[in-house]
Amino acid sequence: MVLSDHPAERHRQVAGLFTDRVRGVRSWDAPSPVAGWAARDVVRHLTEWFPGFLASGAGIELPQGASVDEDPVAAWQVHCDGVQAVLDDAATAHRELVNRHVGSLPVAAAIDQFYTVDVFMHTWDLSRATGQDDRLDPEFCARLLAQMEQMEEALRASGQYGAPVEVPAGADAQTRLLGFIGRDPFWAGR
Repeated sequence: MVLSDHPAERHRQVAGLFTDRVRGVRSWDAPSPVAGWAARDVVRHLTEWFPGFLASGAGIELPQGASVDEDPVAAWQVHCDGVQAVLDDAATAHRELVNRHVGSLPVAAAIDQFYTVDVFMHTWDLSRATGQDDRLDPEFCARLLAQMEQMEEALRASGQYGAPVEVPAGADAQTRLLGFIGRDPFWAGR
């Protein structure tokens, strides 16, 4: 699948794949490639950090569903639908998000740049944790890697990414991206 360059459509595609993986989870307690996280924590991360970021930066409140501990599928769906509604609403998508770390951006661009990319990368975590298809769009992996390599120092300083993991020479874009963000692309559960 080739991902769209339009924020609303790209989110629909990326979040749609993540939703498929959420619905395919058999054990929410399965360990994930993120140290200390189970499958449930991958969903928890995405549903908990972004609402505050959007509310504080743009004054947009996302709907809240069940807690991830009660029903991770429902929690994700309510959250995902809320983000998509913001992107699909022409009135809110053109609002500005202001953040001391990133400056001022259109809401749609901020969602695309910070949140949709996070969902994209965490799709691998959830897929790998739960034994599902973990292939990501190779073109988007290559594009993200190229962008991230240009600002590696800032990314590492943020504490949001682990130390790079060495990957074999000639590895594909997904493997290189995962290694860059500090994931072991060959993680097989522990």
